Amino acid sequence: MSELTTPTGREEALVAVPRADGTAPRALVLGATGYIGGRLVPRLVAAGYRVRVLVRDPARLAAFEWADAVDVVEGAATDTAALERACADVDVLYYLIHSMGQGAGFERADLVAARAVASAASAASVRRIVYLGGLHPEGVPLSPHLRSRVEVGETFLQSGVPTLELQAGVVIGSGSASFEMIRHLTDVLPYMPAPKWVRNRIQPIAVRDVLHYLLGAARVAPDVNRAVDIGGPDVLRYGQMMNGYAVEAGLPQRPIAALPVLTPGLASHWVNVVTPVPRAIARPLIASLQHDCVMDDHDVDALIPPPDGGLTPYRRAVALALGRVEADTVETSWQDAEVTGIPSDPLPSDPEWAGRTVFTDVRVARTPAPVEDLWAVIAGIGGVNGWYSAPVLWAIRGWMDRLVGGVGLSRAGAAGRGSRSATSSTSGGSRRSSPTSSCGCGPR
Repeated sequence: MSELTTPTGREEALVAVPRADGTAPRALVLGATGYIGGRLVPRLVAAGYRVRVLVRDPARLAAFEWADAVDVVEGAATDTAALERACADVDVLYYLIHSMGQGAGFERADLVAARAVASAASAASVRRIVYLGGLHPEGVPLSPHLRSRVEVGETFLQSGVPTLELQAGVVIGSGSASFEMIRHLTDVLPYMPAPKWVRNRIQPIAVRDVLHYLLGAARVAPDVNRAVDIGGPDVLRYGQMMNGYAVEAGLPQRPIAALPVLTPGLASHWVNVVTPVPRAIARPLIASLQHDCVMDDHDVDALIPPPDGGLTPYRRAVALALGRVEADTVETSWQDAEVTGIPSDPLPSDPEWAGRTVFTDVRVARTPAPVEDLWAVIAGIGGVNGWYSAPVLWAIRGWMDRLVGGVGLSRAGAAGRGSRSATSSTSGGSRRSSPTSSCGCGPR
């Protein structure tokens, strides 16, 4: 596997503690192909865990370098038989899935999956569940997304299996949905009329610190069964986060005018047009920004000490993320999470062959160009680069996709990311399907 960035899992405070018989503990990860899970798995392996993943489509694992280092169980989080196989001989279970992008009924889907996993973990005598939930205020009506996160956390805490729920806010890292929203809004708009929630206080956290807490959670005392808040060292308004990004990106400060008229629904349409984040994800993210969202306490420090050198400041997290984007070394992306309901999805009325058969036209040509240079050209086809001919038509397709809530031309990544898995051109953009899994947005 490629060299891991901090944390690597090899830090003394994060390495696996052997079982009483001297064997390595086993970790089960649900959501392994998502934004957070795809980064956690190789670090668990490096930390000395025997790692098992539960995935609906094992073929998708071929896109990850760590695929051959894990055990694979095929099945969904609601599949009783698959859960029984997956939970056997497991010490710690990481639950990193949610249905935020799944449209209407996602709360019910989240609860059904959580109950099934909790039951299977209890029956298999799993020693600990680690759940990545959402940081949320107390005493105010929560958005459906945050409310669902709370319900799932309560399900695990009441399961009889010791559970540590890590409640995170906005996750800042290359490829996270929250970072991409901030990046594109700031890059595109020199002046931003914005919803009034840009004045709310938020406590963002770097993705590297989320991974630190997730790795450390496997080592907490066996009697710990509670939720704890996690966040970075900075408390900022959303507008300050945007202008903090502007400073790190070398852009002028953006004047921001808070408007009271932009509802979450209207704002999600606006975000969908300006950023690559589709409306299915943008709406719950925005709805979760309606209140201040900061840590109530720092109880987590008594369970999992902060990383050496301290937690990552917001602007440092932005600089690290930008460095990854510019070097085209984004480890995972929010795009690795499935988003249903976008125009490129198959419809129930589509014939069986629609979108499910690939017709190939094989042609061979020889060139002295290096393989890496050739592949960069191939992987860069689509998205903002367009096609070889009719660029105007390609742009029109992208804008048509945008108007009905799709990802348009913006979703396709740089050439290197395009090589992670097979892509299919859809409505002027590049779409990759994957299991429902954490998109790196925390509660937003």
